[in-house]
Amino acid sequence: MSTIQWFPGHMAKAIRQMEENIHLVDIVFELVDARIPAASRNPEVARISAHKPHLIILTKKDLADPQQTAAWLAYYRAQHQPAIAIDSRANVTPKQITKLALNLLADKLAAEKDKGLKPRAIRAMTVGVPNVGKSTLLNHLVRHKAAQVGDTPGVTKGQQWLRSSQHLELLDTPGILWPKFKDQEMAQKLALTGAIKEKLYAKDDVALFALGFFRQYHVAALQQRYRLNAADLELSDVDLLLKITANLGMRDDYERASERLILDARHRKLGGFTLDRAPKEETADDPDA
Repeated sequence: MSTIQWFPGHMAKAIRQMEENIHLVDIVFELVDARIPAASRNPEVARISAHKPHLIILTKKDLADPQQTAAWLAYYRAQHQPAIAIDSRANVTPKQITKLALNLLADKLAAEKDKGLKPRAIRAMTVGVPNVGKSTLLNHLVRHKAAQVGDTPGVTKGQQWLRSSQHLELLDTPGILWPKFKDQEMAQKLALTGAIKEKLYAKDDVALFALGFFRQYHVAALQQRYRLNAADLELSDVDLLLKITANLGMRDDYERASERLILDARHRKLGGFTLDRAPKEETADDPDA
């Protein structure tokens, strides 16, 4: 298996800019992919924003397993971590996010009012890994195309301020990864969901990772999509990929079949899925928490 790593210069620069500008904002909106809520959380974000109110926004909930999304939200509640799962394009989304931000900063805004300061817009920094849907959300929040959108990671390269409403101003930041992944399973998850540029990973490695996951959690979708029978499912992952290649009419072009499988997963042809399984709920009163 080839090693996946991606940390170009503009990401290193973006992290430095986050460190320089964090004092300008009231709150951090951390966007994570609902299909990989753990793997798409950049540890650099937690470090930089440790002393700021923090809202986790699970994007692409329409592509995720709804039961797992609900379990993740329950887990965040148990950890007293504000979080919301969204469809970035839904009309209700701007109002939901603004209301949550106002609630989280209610004490601070009240204190400013008591000091005689004029009411002002909340300043939020939006951060997330590449291709998490940040630009799509920002354009919906400001109700026009202010941020560049693309299907490939790494579209946004610089920071910019955007105004959503009289209540909310947003500092857009580029999608950022971190210098070294915890492990290659995390890298495979990021690659499968589109956070890493295609030229940086072997498609067959990622396809084999996907096969292992779907065999375990969504086998019926796998069977239906690629016309597999019970005997096929007894094959090794490598042989199963070759079988799928043949069933797709691609002869022995398993790399092309690998690309098809990856795109099928991303485009919900295999149903909604969540690669990161939600931890069991813990509470502060639990001695084992």
